[in-house]
Amino acid sequence: MSASEPAPVEDVQGDGRWSSMHQRQVESCRLQKPNVLFVGDSLIQRLEDTETWEDTIKPLNAVNAGIGGDRTEHVLWRLQNGLLQHCKPKVVVILCGTNNHQHSSDEIVDALEAICWSVADVLKDTKIVLIALLPRGEKDNPLRNKIYQINYGIEQIISTIPNTHLINADPGFVRSDGVIFPEDMADYLHLTRRGYKKFCVPIMSCVKKFLQEDAKKEKAFNNSIYTFHE
Repeated sequence: MSASEPAPVEDVQGDGRWSSMHQRQVESCRLQKPNVLFVGDSLIQRLEDTETWEDTIKPLNAVNAGIGGDRTEHVLWRLQNGLLQHCKPKVVVILCGTNNHQHSSDEIVDALEAICWSVADVLKDTKIVLIALLPRGEKDNPLRNKIYQINYGIEQIISTIPNTHLINADPGFVRSDGVIFPEDMADYLHLTRRGYKKFCVPIMSCVKKFLQEDAKKEKAFNNSIYTFHE
């Protein structure tokens, strides 16, 4: 299956959990009308269980639409099948691709580009924040090189997608000896609470900047209307 072809997760176990989670997130978007929408795999999903989410992100009127195990094709399907149907977030934050083991780095780059375009085509004024993939594995391994190639590939095309920005949120999870701090990634893939605190600093700096810019534009627009009616 192509990494760029939208597809739902096959319900192999027969409990419908993935579909249920997706529908719950779609409903959250419909009811909450979020200013910020986080979309991705388990690295996004697990963020919701941290103090960083509760204290820093949630107050911005944010919805977490992360689902563990999602690959790029699943995220693309969810964006095109409900997540953006009933809301117009000011900022969409995206992180996925690390689960696309069967796809090449070029295929994943193409898929991430397609994901960004799926938002840009529908929400013309929304800022898109694509997070570069994080390193994985305790020690140096082939996947780290693949991730480097993916991030490099995205850097080359990101400027061609309207309102889209690439953020490197890796504060230095890999030590000078090539080993990942277990205090930041206990299983050398998923972030700990400490890891999330570091990871979210550049992301939230970017998100808050975009929200402030949007608020200024809205204020200027409202003032112009008020002046016109005077």
